[in-house]
Amino acid sequence: MPGGAGPAGRLPPHVEEARLSAKRRFVKSAATKPTAANEEPATPQSPVRPPATRERLERTSPIEDRAPEIIRRLTKAYLKATVALRATNPLEMLVATILSAQCTDERVNAVTETLFVKYRTPQDYLAVPASELASDIRSTGFFNQKTKSIRGACERIVEVYDGKVPGTMEDLLTLPGVARKTANVVLGNSFGRVEGIAVDTHVGRVSRRLGFTDQRDPVKVEQDLMRILPKSRWLPFTYKLIDHGRAVCVARSPKCTVCPVEDLCPSSEA
Repeated sequence: MPGGAGPAGRLPPHVEEARLSAKRRFVKSAATKPTAANEEPATPQSPVRPPATRERLERTSPIEDRAPEIIRRLTKAYLKATVALRATNPLEMLVATILSAQCTDERVNAVTETLFVKYRTPQDYLAVPASELASDIRSTGFFNQKTKSIRGACERIVEVYDGKVPGTMEDLLTLPGVARKTANVVLGNSFGRVEGIAVDTHVGRVSRRLGFTDQRDPVKVEQDLMRILPKSRWLPFTYKLIDHGRAVCVARSPKCTVCPVEDLCPSSEA
């Protein structure tokens, strides 16, 4: 048969020689090829493990892990959150913040719409009888105490600060009726200075539910928040928490089923 083997199954001499020659070249090439396997005996390799993936965040995850995601989600949910009190200068912001204690911002804004027309300087608040000022702010509640605080603050502003609201935390805290919450609001919104976080009832409640703090004293809550939040977030995130507390994380029967951070909240009732 053409191309078949010779007698007894042997290949023709010239075919056998070509086969052996090719085999020798293949063996030589394999022996000298510069491969990693030729440098040292091959040994079993441990399987290459893929990079570790971040564990899924849960409401039981450490607050240090949950906080950045909570901040991101609430920031996205309340893009337009800002101070609700209407004021055009530091004195107005100071008075409005004092009036906002135990009162809604809507009510305060309704009162200050006419109040700030009548009282334009610290001296104006001192020029009328205390009873008249109390009557003007009566609808904000606790009007006698608020009258005392406003007049006391204005008196010190006139006597010590030349009639101008001071622009430092240290000086603001010397004014009667002014604690850190009020000072933070005035500094952040009227002077563009951020030295802390204003903690009102909403900020305190939401922060405790999210596990940011277990404190009830506003100053201690502020300290915990300052440790958790980046400083660049101190002022704007205050109003995210406030809006969230008003809209979703309300004091009674929080709306957990529509909360954007429900899966990260250890206090969820969903």
